Amino acid sequence: IKNFPGILALCTFKITWLSLLEINRSESLLPNVSVGYQIYDNCGSRLFSMNSTMALMNGQEFAAEDRCNGQSLIHAIIGESESSATVILQSATCDCLSNRKDYPSFFRTIASDYHQSRALAYMVKHFGWSWVGAVNTDNDYGNYGMNIFLNTAQEEGICVEYSVKFYRTETEKLKKVVDIIKQGTAKVIVAFLTSFEMNNLLEQLSVQNITGLQMIGVEAWITAKSLITSKSFRFLGGSLGFAVRKINIEGFSDYVIKEFWDTAFPCSQTERNSSQYALNCSGYQDLLPLKNYNEDVPEQRYASNVYKAVYAVAHSVHSLLNCREQKGCEKGLTIQPQQVSNQALKKTNFTVKFGDHVWFDSTGGAVAQYEIVNWQQDSDGSIQFNPVGYYDASLPPDQRFKPRSVCSESCPPGTRKATQKGKPVCCYDCIPCAEGEISNETGNLQQCPGEYWSNAEKNKCILKAVEFLSFTEVMSIVLVFFSMIGAGLTVLVAILFYIKKDTPIVKANNSELSFLLLFSLTLCFLCSLTFIGRPTEWSCMLRHTAFGITFVLCISCVLGKTIVVLMAFKATLPGSNVMKWFGPAQQRLSVLAFTLIQVLICVLWLTISPPFPHKNTKYYQEKIILECHLGSIIGFSSVLGYIGLLAILCFILAFLARTLPDNFNEAKFITFSMLIFCAVWITFIPAYVSSPGKFTVAVEIFAIVASSFGLLLCNFVPKCLIILFKPEQNTKQHMMGKASTKSN
Repeated sequence: IKNFPGILALCTFKITWLSLLEINRSESLLPNVSVGYQIYDNCGSRLFSMNSTMALMNGQEFAAEDRCNGQSLIHAIIGESESSATVILQSATCDCLSNRKDYPSFFRTIASDYHQSRALAYMVKHFGWSWVGAVNTDNDYGNYGMNIFLNTAQEEGICVEYSVKFYRTETEKLKKVVDIIKQGTAKVIVAFLTSFEMNNLLEQLSVQNITGLQMIGVEAWITAKSLITSKSFRFLGGSLGFAVRKINIEGFSDYVIKEFWDTAFPCSQTERNSSQYALNCSGYQDLLPLKNYNEDVPEQRYASNVYKAVYAVAHSVHSLLNCREQKGCEKGLTIQPQQVSNQALKKTNFTVKFGDHVWFDSTGGAVAQYEIVNWQQDSDGSIQFNPVGYYDASLPPDQRFKPRSVCSESCPPGTRKATQKGKPVCCYDCIPCAEGEISNETGNLQQCPGEYWSNAEKNKCILKAVEFLSFTEVMSIVLVFFSMIGAGLTVLVAILFYIKKDTPIVKANNSELSFLLLFSLTLCFLCSLTFIGRPTEWSCMLRHTAFGITFVLCISCVLGKTIVVLMAFKATLPGSNVMKWFGPAQQRLSVLAFTLIQVLICVLWLTISPPFPHKNTKYYQEKIILECHLGSIIGFSSVLGYIGLLAILCFILAFLARTLPDNFNEAKFITFSMLIFCAVWITFIPAYVSSPGKFTVAVEIFAIVASSFGLLLCNFVPKCLIILFKPEQNTKQHMMGKASTKSN
């Protein structure tokens, strides 16, 4: 792995280390190249910053008395947080650093104070404060920032009572500033100060007990926890100001506690009795107690800027080394620091893992985006920096500044307000919308209309899914398969009977009624197919009427065969002449009469109140069941009742004829078929009533197919077995033999 020393961070050591660790582990960014670093602490001193900069630019062995040699391997420097030291080191927010002529190598991931200074004036105007005082740090940061504020305030018609400044080491000047504030009549103070100067000012305000001021702050101190003391809220309570956006960097908190310490300070894991411990780790004794401290992570507002800065340099070097994923980076290339700034950084354009897009404008700066922060005190006395608005310079002028004062944030789409117990209606929690409810960007809670339902995000009403038993479902495919098998077997039996129509077993079982029964059974199997598919007006009428008529035709044939069996044995008795009353003509007429009654019932049903397609929303709220509504319950009950009446009559007659003598007693098999038929349809009724949606249709199809198989198997399979496998029994003598024996 080729070593590439080149990154310096003077502040926020932890986030810098995390950034470098991610980059060096990445297979897509700078593959086969490791980024090195050197880190110095400026200790808040311009002199230290100057010394560190010289050391970086001239190699690690550079001493104060040495001459500059320019032999450093450093390609980029990240820092400083303070603008005056930055003029030496090139970093921070001062608008003076936007001058590309004086600072061509300077880029920053934080916005220029040009935007913050103007935003301060817009905030003052928004609240109607036309009479203000101004105080700033006497350095580049404060002077340039205050100058822009004063110019913008004049443009906006804001009057400034006084504008004073001091530096952290100027104690007497600070006292004069406090006297001016005390004697002034302006109650709103715009404080363009660093956290050092603000802390000094706060001490003097406390000494002289000057309260009742509305402080307007800048990002340098408005969220500084060092200013929070037991007395500070008396003077800074309610302060408003602009802060760098708070961004959560995934994994940073866990990294700070464990991996950072294990990597940066290996001696933290060294055994206490190790002989090398005193030698290697004595310099870290003051730091090790902070190993488990991560309370500063939530307020690390500047950490994201450091993170983006490290990645910006890495992307620039990646471009200069012509790195390609899988292939790695070109070897043997020499990169000058000027190339990093003058070429690569100008073209920087990437997105970091927490979503921010990183690029630099013509001044080398980033887009200005600030939170408006308000100092507030909780019920337990703790001080919180609560966001109450934002400023985004990338938006149109009339949309950039948006102050707000709310107890609870607006609920995002897909959630609704739930009032907090014991608090005003403006204070609420956001909980997910109930099923069938949505809320959009406006926060309005809406109930989805009848045929609509909420989507998964609960922010839009979408059409409910329509459910019916379609031909593509597994359940339908299984039912169709058995229906076709049943119809196919019935046709095969009919063909077999036709071929063997002159044999005794076919003749003895009334071949005309047998063929009519086989025809009706084929229709019974096929009518089940009308129940599958999207219900329409015609299909709803067809499915129930076809079912009713074909089954009555089928049962009528079975009933006719049962009566023929009874009549045939009655005719064998001496002096009996009953067969002339139920010959072939009467058999056909009875089947026709029974069937016409069912046809009449169906015609009346279709005329008065026919079945029709219906969208059922009672079973499920989230979907619509498309089904055939029966129209008239009486009509449907009459159709089923008539079929049941014929089936029971047929069962009784067959049961009475079961003991009649015959080598092939057909009455027994008719009894079994009717027993199966009645059992299936008696079971059907509760299953039909309790099954939801498309399962209701599936139950009905199952009942049709099962009862049809019962009639087919019991009435024809025994005959087919004799015809195919026991032809010796298919004789008139065999069929009448048992009867003759019994009569003797």
